[in-house]
Amino acid sequence: MFPENTAHRPAEQAVTIHQSTPLATIPTAPVIPIQPGVVPAVTSIVLPDGRVITGYAIEPAKPEPVAAKPVVSRVAVNIALGGIGFGAVCGGLVLLTTLIAALAALVQQLIILAAVIFGGWIAVQVLSAGRDRGATTVNIRKAVIKRNHFHG
Repeated sequence: MFPENTAHRPAEQAVTIHQSTPLATIPTAPVIPIQPGVVPAVTSIVLPDGRVITGYAIEPAKPEPVAAKPVVSRVAVNIALGGIGFGAVCGGLVLLTTLIAALAALVQQLIILAAVIFGGWIAVQVLSAGRDRGATTVNIRKAVIKRNHFHG
């Protein structure tokens, strides 16, 4: 259906496997045996297939004793103390926010009271200006003062 691509080699020839070969062996320093202070005992082990392996028994390395860990880690103690401190502060914060809200309400009520009183005083002044409630009318005319004596 599709034309073959002749630019590539067939799949059998495309894969080539190369085996790596070492270029040279690196010379190592000769091993000098060191005699231990005490010669360990020689041990032989028979494997299930019948072969015998002989060698020295090696004692496993003993790890250094680890310092005893506390029952509760310091991190857990610090987290717990932080939680207790936060819980103690939260009560004070709630009290502080309540106090601030109460002061804000007080200031708001004082402002409203001042506006009502001042507005009422203005209303009384405006409404009572057009009425005569037994007021004395004084006509001012030209007065003559001679030698510190009033002549009206």
